[in-house]
Amino acid sequence: MPYRRRLRSRIIISFALFGLGLTALFAVATIYVRARLEDQFINDTLAREVGNFANFKRENPAPDAPWQLSTYQARIFSARRFANVPLSWQQFDTGVYDLADYDAQGHLRPYKLAVSKSEDLWAFLQQDVSAQRLSEQQLLIALVATVVMFGLLSLLMGLWLSSRVMSPVTGLASRLRELRKTGKYEPMAPRFANDEVGELALALDDYAARLTRLVERDREFNADVSHELRTPLAVIATTTELLMGQDLPDKARERLHRIERAVRQSTELTDALLLLSRSERQAPADGETTDVAHVVEQVIDISRPHLGTKPVSVRLDVEQPLFAAAPSSVVAVALTNLISNAFKYTQQGEVTVIVGHGRVAVEDTGPGIAAEDAERLFERGERGTTLVKGAGLGLAIVRRLCELYGWKVSLAPRPQGGAVATLRFDERS
Repeated sequence: MPYRRRLRSRIIISFALFGLGLTALFAVATIYVRARLEDQFINDTLAREVGNFANFKRENPAPDAPWQLSTYQARIFSARRFANVPLSWQQFDTGVYDLADYDAQGHLRPYKLAVSKSEDLWAFLQQDVSAQRLSEQQLLIALVATVVMFGLLSLLMGLWLSSRVMSPVTGLASRLRELRKTGKYEPMAPRFANDEVGELALALDDYAARLTRLVERDREFNADVSHELRTPLAVIATTTELLMGQDLPDKARERLHRIERAVRQSTELTDALLLLSRSERQAPADGETTDVAHVVEQVIDISRPHLGTKPVSVRLDVEQPLFAAAPSSVVAVALTNLISNAFKYTQQGEVTVIVGHGRVAVEDTGPGIAAEDAERLFERGERGTTLVKGAGLGLAIVRRLCELYGWKVSLAPRPQGGAVATLRFDERS
């Protein structure tokens, strides 16, 4: 999922960048316009004054004739004596030029030079523009400070405006977080104004109401199904018990045993499915502790019909006692799926069930699985092979039971062939 900033952060950043960019654009435009206008004004003034100075000298050739402009250094030379003109000025034609030269203190000072050349006179006006350059630098510093100040102001305004604009959305997100923690839903639409956020809250209320009705119908349906299933199962179990009390042939008695095992398995499966249909976050144990090894023996006995006449041996290895804080029916359903799968998919060889050290491991010599497919097999409808018919729901049910009780189930290939299914009851991974 691509990373996205929070909506409030995006509003703040957008507002700050907009204010900063607008202020910077204004500052650049101000500097540019000021420099162009000032430079044009000085150039026009110098060009006009140098012409006036040349005309003044034509009319007043005396060296001591007063020149009124004190901000300019005026110098005039006869065209026939251009050798007296400073060497760096001789190359310039009539016009205004930006130059720089070192003063007596060794500082580089910028100045403008206005030149007017005619057939009889060469006139020069020199103006020191160091003060102008200093003023431009000061203006630049002031504008940079203004940009920074306006950027900070834009940021503060963005923070304040975003908090005001985002307050309904923030409130809605807060209530959704609280719902996720507590699981208790309260109508949200009455707490918001009749705007877009209010419409969203109303849609969430409507969705939550429909979902609640759906869950209630599901619970009622499961309760009804449970009641209806328990009754015929109880009748079958009672009838089977009565029949087994009679004097019957061994073949008939074995068939009754199979019916009894099937009834017990159906009852356990019904209890487990009803447990999964509940909405509790923690699985109920009611203080019941189950001897896992004893349940494994029963499950192996119930699942033996899946072996049929296949040349497969079954070995139970109880390394140490193991108890689970859960009803025996739940443990039986989880183990029945793992063990019966091993019996179904193993065509020859051996199935070994190992109990102890906080887990039950079921190892088989069947076709095995690929390591990359192990996790996918726990999804609904997924099957490891088409050799055996099935809906692909068994492992999905086991995974849901494990999530409910905090257990862990895994599948992995065996190096020597086949697969191993592990149901771990303790907290070790």
